[in-house]
Amino acid sequence: MADVMRSGSAEEPHDSEHRGGASGGAAHQPDQKGKKKSSFWVELPILIVTALVLTVLIQAFLARVYVIPSQSMEQTLHGCTGCNNDRVLVDKVSYRFSDPEPGDVVVFRGPQAWAQNEFTSEETTNPVAGFFQGAASLLGFGAPDEKDFVKRVIAVGGQTVECCDPQNRVLVDGKPLNEPYLYWEPGRGVGQDEFAPVTVPPGHLWVMGDNRNDSSDSRVQGGGGINGAVPVDNVIGKAQVIVLPPTRWQSIPEPNPQSAALGAPAWQGGLPLGVGFAAAFPTVWVGRRLVGAVTKQRQSE
Repeated sequence: MADVMRSGSAEEPHDSEHRGGASGGAAHQPDQKGKKKSSFWVELPILIVTALVLTVLIQAFLARVYVIPSQSMEQTLHGCTGCNNDRVLVDKVSYRFSDPEPGDVVVFRGPQAWAQNEFTSEETTNPVAGFFQGAASLLGFGAPDEKDFVKRVIAVGGQTVECCDPQNRVLVDGKPLNEPYLYWEPGRGVGQDEFAPVTVPPGHLWVMGDNRNDSSDSRVQGGGGINGAVPVDNVIGKAQVIVLPPTRWQSIPEPNPQSAALGAPAWQGGLPLGVGFAAAFPTVWVGRRLVGAVTKQRQSE
């Protein structure tokens, strides 16, 4: 009898350990699940911050999205009142290796002699709203700046530009330009305003809008003449692609009006594509990381 009791009492700790071990194992599984959830919520804000930092750095040094609601570049760029203004990706790298050339569509800071652009943007006096406006500007979604312009390069430093010959064509160094991008807005006529010959100062550009009779450009800004020329140092970058709205997603045509047959060097033509890949890679990488994190979170639930 005593042996039976001892045997029974000896088995009880074993059963207890077995039950305890099973209970401990069951308790251990929620801990692992909790760790997975915790890891996801720790990783998510890191990925978001990384994406924002990469976006700011890319827009500061490689490329930036601009919206400049001006009718002067119709119909190459849509920027009319009441329409969905185009947002363009401006390449900031190309002009570190070369200077702007005739035909390039450039975004630049208006010289001191220039008046503000053909639009005005509302500025808030609320410091909180001002902070968010500044943050949106860094991400390419802020209000446009009245002193930023987008125009096409017609002539460069040392060249003499004038208008017009008997066929209503602008002349550079006495030769007529071939400008297939010109747009004649209804009701404004198809004859360009004439102006006397102007020799563009070295290190400057002569710029004009594609909507030739509705553009406040080098012909009139600063009183016209050499005051209308834009310093190359004021150029922010080269407009390469229309990124928004999606229905307008396309590259921006930049034929050289001085010589339509003149092609750019192969390395120069490939540079914007390289910039695009460089700008896209961090975004794609972060996007894949976010998708992977969300997928893991759903699988753990």
